[in-house]
Amino acid sequence: MPPAPRRRNTAPPREEVLAAAMATIAERGLDGLTMAGLGREVGMSSGHLLYYFRTKDELLLQALEWSEGRLGAQRRTLLSGRVTVRERLEAYIDLYLPDGHRDPHWTLWLEVWNRSRSADDDARARQAAIEGAWHRDLVALLAEGVSRGEFRAVDAERFATRLRALLDGFSVHVAVGIPGTGRPQVLEQVREFIDDSLTVAQPRPPR
Repeated sequence: MPPAPRRRNTAPPREEVLAAAMATIAERGLDGLTMAGLGREVGMSSGHLLYYFRTKDELLLQALEWSEGRLGAQRRTLLSGRVTVRERLEAYIDLYLPDGHRDPHWTLWLEVWNRSRSADDDARARQAAIEGAWHRDLVALLAEGVSRGEFRAVDAERFATRLRALLDGFSVHVAVGIPGTGRPQVLEQVREFIDDSLTVAQPRPPR
C-alpha cells in the first residue's frame, strides 16, 4: 500500500525543513525562498513555520548552522587524513571556497552576514561559533605544519586570520560571479600565496 499522506500541519523533522530550504536556495536563490513556498514543500503552513522558527532570519541562521554541520563533518574527515600537512591545507581551502557562482551555502552566508547588522547577541554568538570552528582548525593545521618543518615558522594565529580574510574575499568574488575570479583562478592565486608565504627556505649550497 502507498504511504499515507502527511496530515496537514503535522510538523516534519527540523532537518527536513532545513534541507528543503537549502534545496530551494540552490534551485531558485534566496529570492525564491519564502515561508509560504517552503511550507508547501514540507507540508506545513507558513504560520507553523513561523511558530517553529519565529522569523525568516532565524530560519536562515538555522539553515546555515545545519549546512555548516555537514561541512564540519567533511572538514574533520579531511583534516584527519594520513597525508602531508600541505595536502590537508589544500583540502581545507578546497572545502572553504564556493563551488562556483551562486553556491547555495555561500549565498546563504552572504545573506546572514548582511542581516547580522541588526542581529541580536545570540545570533551574533552563533555566527561567531561557526567562524571559530573554521579558524581553530586552520590554526591547528598551520601549527602542525610549522612543527613538522613543512611550513616556514609563522605565528599560526595571525597567519590563519590573514589567510581566512583572503579566502573570504575571494569567496565573495566567486559566489557573486565577478569576471576573472572563478574558482580555478582563485585556487591558483591561493596556492601561489601559500607557496610564497609558507615554503621553507632551502639552505644555500656551499661554495
